[in-house]
Amino acid sequence: MRAKIQGTQDRPRLVVFKSNTRVSAQLIDDESGKTIASGSSHNQKGKDMQEKLQLVANHLAKEAQKNNIDKVVFDHGGFGYKGIIRSFADSVRGAGLKF
Repeated sequence: MRAKIQGTQDRPRLVVFKSNTRVSAQLIDDESGKTIASGSSHNQKGKDMQEKLQLVANHLAKEAQKNNIDKVVFDHGGFGYKGIIRSFADSVRGAGLKF
């Protein structure tokens, strides 16, 4: 999967990782090898997974808008596009990013 997906400065790669209790995501510019923005649900205790997804998605969308980014390439990191990953993608779209 990673060999086929490349992010650029104008359209960075949105990488998402999930575990049983946490979700983390990053916006990465593969051309320069830099992380533009990142977000994690690490410190959000006592909330259900949907609330955590929404908070991380909103944070990433705000950071992307600060950097004049409105389009991304979605990299679900080998996880199936269902369940939490799909909900995260929908939350990111709802926050204003397009992919």
